[in-house]
Amino acid sequence: MEIISSQYLISNADYKQCPKPDRPEYAFIGRSNVGKSSLINMLCNNKHLAKTSAAPGKTQLLNHFEIVSDNKQKWFLVDLPGYGYAKVSQSSRRRWEQMIENYIRKRENLTCLFVLIDSRHEPQKADLEFINQLGKWETPFVIVFTKSDKNKPGATRRNVEAFIAALTETWEMAPPYFVTSAISKEGRIALLDYIAVLNKSFTKL
Repeated sequence: MEIISSQYLISNADYKQCPKPDRPEYAFIGRSNVGKSSLINMLCNNKHLAKTSAAPGKTQLLNHFEIVSDNKQKWFLVDLPGYGYAKVSQSSRRRWEQMIENYIRKRENLTCLFVLIDSRHEPQKADLEFINQLGKWETPFVIVFTKSDKNKPGATRRNVEAFIAALTETWEMAPPYFVTSAISKEGRIALLDYIAVLNKSFTKL
């Protein structure tokens, strides 16, 4: 699958105000500064689509983008606020957490959640806790390891294996995962092909 057009649609603080749930929807989330916007731009081959920033916490709303594939199928891509916020007030943190939880648990057409993990680091508590919470919510998700180009040879593999091993302490089977780089475009085709398969199985509500 290839994306032929991508454009920003709307931003909301409440899942009830999101676009009509009449097509497949894929949301991207991760800790602050995991490279989420860069990955979205790489997937869509549009470096100006999602706003990137060196400052954590830039994304504060549910940001919808309308995507059209080469088979003319339309679907939504959603850029979610990060978790593990760096410098925000307790009230802002709780508001974001509630907004994210409501969206993940109540958005009817959410087909898959892509959880981004920074491949430069060993397993982080915030990532593992978030994924375990998704299990309790029975949310369909996959893991996307980012920034593989910034590692020394072998470091990505070691960190990915360590993370998957940490997950299997609480999961019988690890979820699907992809290794990506917004710079080299590693993983782009695999991710798009995965979305294409899910698009085919989507049933309109």
